Amino acid sequence: MNIELGPLSPEPFMLALGLTLFFLITWTLGHRILPRVERIQAERWDATEGRAERAEAIRAEAEAAHDAGRQELAQARHEAARIRQEYAEQGAAAVAAARAEGIRDRDRLVTATHARIAADQAEAAEQLRQDVGELAVTLAGRVVGEPVHAVAAGRRTVDRFFRSR
Repeated sequence: MNIELGPLSPEPFMLALGLTLFFLITWTLGHRILPRVERIQAERWDATEGRAERAEAIRAEAEAAHDAGRQELAQARHEAARIRQEYAEQGAAAVAAARAEGIRDRDRLVTATHARIAADQAEAAEQLRQDVGELAVTLAGRVVGEPVHAVAAGRRTVDRFFRSR
């Protein structure tokens, strides 16, 4: 079967040369030029969209760190509030204890002072009786014109007068 293709029928040498050059060019493109083109495209993609993706990843990481920081800050504030509350309660308990101690001291001092005042009052009353008795005897002696010390001491008139009151 010999088909006559006319001007389209290639010569075997030209066909072999054409195919060889075709495969040589294809191999050169596949092994030399296309990898360089792909590398350059990858570099350009990395320079444009890759940076955007990395920036997005860094932003997401920064947001996560920011959220973690806010959470730590919230926990620290909560802990500080708890500690303030605890120390406020301890302070209130200390004030109440100091107040109770002060009241006990005050009551003890008031009781001691009342006892001291009562003793001083009794002593002053006794001293006053003696002084008033002596003054009364002296005054009676001046009124009568004679000393009445011996009579008053013998009869104990002044002591009976004060006891009857």
